Amino acid sequence: QVQLVESGGGLVQPGGSLSLSCTVSGSIFRAYAMGWYRRAQGKRRELVALITIGNSGTRTNYGDSVKGRFSISRDSAKNTVHLQMNSLKPEDTAVYYCNSDISDGYERKDYWGQGTQVTVSS
Repeated sequence: QVQLVESGGGLVQPGGSLSLSCTVSGSIFRAYAMGWYRRAQGKRRELVALITIGNSGTRTNYGDSVKGRFSISRDSAKNTVHLQMNSLKPEDTAVYYCNSDISDGYERKDYWGQGTQVTVSS
């Protein structure tokens, strides 16, 4: 059983900063990717930031709307991924979901956190 537990989020004024964390626990044989997606009200889910973990190293990808403002990092020893969000805008308001592509040694699948609300408003 794999679980993703998110923390952080909340209310912040435009131009402010917030950080999110997600810790993965359970039967983890190998993690292939860890990251964040978001869904704003009335919109489709979109990629925020993703770390892909390969045999030759890691690669990060960001959604176009957050490039230069958000930064993702990973603590492999703690199976935790962090998202630092700076220069937040009202359009960043959404529910943010942690995602991880994990194999437990038998099956590889996507796992999702419960979601955490980020609201950017004055």
